[in-house]
Amino acid sequence: MKIGAQLFTVRMFTQTVDDFRETIRRVAEMGYRYVQISGAGNAVTPEKARKICDEFGVHIVLTHVSADRILYDTASLIKEHEIMGCKYIGIGCMPEKYQDSEWFERFADDFRKPAEMIRDSGMLLMYHNHDMEFEKRDGKCLLENLLDVFSPDELGVTLDTYWVQTAGADVIEWIKKCKGRIPCVHLKDRMVLPGRREVMAPVFEGVMNFRGIMNALEEAGCCYALVEQDTCMESPFFCLKKSYENLRRNGYC
Repeated sequence: MKIGAQLFTVRMFTQTVDDFRETIRRVAEMGYRYVQISGAGNAVTPEKARKICDEFGVHIVLTHVSADRILYDTASLIKEHEIMGCKYIGIGCMPEKYQDSEWFERFADDFRKPAEMIRDSGMLLMYHNHDMEFEKRDGKCLLENLLDVFSPDELGVTLDTYWVQTAGADVIEWIKKCKGRIPCVHLKDRMVLPGRREVMAPVFEGVMNFRGIMNALEEAGCCYALVEQDTCMESPFFCLKKSYENLRRNGYC
């Protein structure tokens, strides 16, 4: 399992080509050799992203793109990922209209064809969870329903450790449930501050059982463990570096 950085953590610093280049330079200097592109500016085209990442020996392994592009611009999206050398095309969250209990079942109807096109190109559509996917409807949570209606070669899961824990679900149990369809994961810890305020934290800095989580990910065949921290109490670069150092200290990179 390879350790990477989810660039959404440093999204403020990836809006221009010059900023993106400096960010990749810093991320590579920390030790990361794999990244997910998410939240970058429009000026950072697939060609420019690939050239800059190649310059610093960094590989693009996953993206988050808009649901509309997945639905209506699938062929172009596939070509862009071929340019980047990226196999996994990610959807970052459930589009709002499908969150409605009356409309959720249409998600599979609408996304089936794009998922098949992506599969047939040798890539995989990846679904990233938050906490809402663990709400139960008719005895099953939404993530279970997604696993039921899509085959593993149509839809993978970028399991987000923080949001599974926030939902009150068992992270290790869900890693096991997603075995065979979890090539990428988001590593994100959870810290409780005075006043019982809960915040995101660098990996191994919070309360989550990351030794158990990492062992379960290895057993589940996860390929890329991507460090992400949506909100940071310190510089996001410091937080990415802290997570990498903690993972290295514990023998994971």
